[in-house]
Amino acid sequence: MATELPFSQACENNQAPILDVLIEVFDQPARVLEIGTGTGQHAVHFARALPHLQWQPSDHPDAAHLSRLRLEQAGLPNLLPILKLDVGARPWPITEFDGVFSANTTHIMAWPEVEQMFQEIGHRLTVNGAFCLYGPFNYQGSFTSDSNRQFDQHLRARAPQMGIRDLDDLNFLARAEGLLLEDDVAMPANNRLLVFRSTDTHP
Repeated sequence: MATELPFSQACENNQAPILDVLIEVFDQPARVLEIGTGTGQHAVHFARALPHLQWQPSDHPDAAHLSRLRLEQAGLPNLLPILKLDVGARPWPITEFDGVFSANTTHIMAWPEVEQMFQEIGHRLTVNGAFCLYGPFNYQGSFTSDSNRQFDQHLRARAPQMGIRDLDDLNFLARAEGLLLEDDVAMPANNRLLVFRSTDTHP
């Protein structure tokens, strides 16, 4: 009997609109680090659709096993084995990359982990590289929908360090690392896809 793979309906729902943006952002050969691979559905879908990219999945050591079988079964030459990556621990197991993609991670991480993720990306992302960050975000301290407000309450009830992050706070972290907000694209279910671009002034 075939092993049932971990599955996320949200990944299935949002992968097409995310890909529409990634096609435009990652239009040249590049090595892209995915932070928070989860079930691996995004990694397989994007690597298959973007064969000019070398897609590097990664996830927290406690969760990296969730995607391993799906990634192996995909058999894609441009889809690398998953890395165990704890964003809050140094050193990271990868020294340089041309792009970064992360979905639904900043509201799960504690704020110090979000800060360190931006710091490490700023130091390791090549000049003119893009960091694409997907998820729900607040604007000027306000929720964009009742569903996001309820989701935030659910997160904070699970763990007080979780919660939907504000774009102004993320922008502050990004600018400190030479990452400029290039685009902010509306996505389904009150989510956004933020595109940060590294500059020649990043540390």
